[in-house]
Amino acid sequence: MTIDLSAPLEGVLYQKKGGVARITLNRPERGNSLTPGMQAVFRAIWAEIRDDDQIRVAIVGASGERHFCTGFDVGEANAAAAADVFNNRPLAEAVHWSPHQNRVWKPVICVVNGLCVGGGLHFVVDADIVVASENAAFMDAHVNVGMVGALENVGLAKRLPLGSALRMTLMGRRYRMPARRAYELGLVDELAETPADALAIAEEMAEVMLQNSPQAMALSKQAVWGSLERSYGDALEYAWSLLRLHWAHPDFSEGPRAFAEKRDPRWQADPNAREIDAGDASASGANGTAGAGRASEGTPKAEEAK
Repeated sequence: MTIDLSAPLEGVLYQKKGGVARITLNRPERGNSLTPGMQAVFRAIWAEIRDDDQIRVAIVGASGERHFCTGFDVGEANAAAAADVFNNRPLAEAVHWSPHQNRVWKPVICVVNGLCVGGGLHFVVDADIVVASENAAFMDAHVNVGMVGALENVGLAKRLPLGSALRMTLMGRRYRMPARRAYELGLVDELAETPADALAIAEEMAEVMLQNSPQAMALSKQAVWGSLERSYGDALEYAWSLLRLHWAHPDFSEGPRAFAEKRDPRWQADPNAREIDAGDASASGANGTAGAGRASEGTPKAEEAK
């Protein structure tokens, strides 16, 4: 199914401006809850963010101040479209709510105002940076409605102490973690007084990120997230392969060149762009073997690190 992202979207507002994509949950009358049809919308949005080189940063937020997202709308659980959510297929084929689930390696900032419950935690635990207002709170009610708290809760366990993640998981709606406590424990990275302040902080962060090399940020993000799934030694090896992959990208030379020339860098947004070193090219012509140079020896293909 093809979704026209320029047309009105089910439960979501989607805007692009100046290299920043803004995703806004937009069902305030239903607590910004998620419907089955919204998963396809999010999959299409994240695919565009991932593949459009003009988009450099994404911000996820919500309409209103009372709720960020109250999770899956249980009133829709028996709708015909619910089969697209509750299906017995592998994870990579079945779940597409968050940037991580859609292999988005561009920076993603989540702005939380009001209550965040259950499925809304997808956007929190899989964001790179979480900004919350003082009126935010976090809760998981899966077990209260007979559902397993699993995917979002695994993400919680990556960001919170184990006991805190399990407390939220097992106590259900009887426990709400306040924004300040979430900030103290690391689930929230920046705390703001009001929702407007939180959004302003996120926008300022995005503007800073727009000044950086898109490919350097993407590979750096892959290295850090990848470390969560590997031993320390394996994580370093993976990070080293990503670092070497970047040697062939034009930004690797453009950054130092711009610094030396005292000008703003002209970044190349295409992750597959390649710059051939003049010295390597000459050597390749001389002996037919050195042309691979430092950039390609033992490094992964660009598609693998995109």
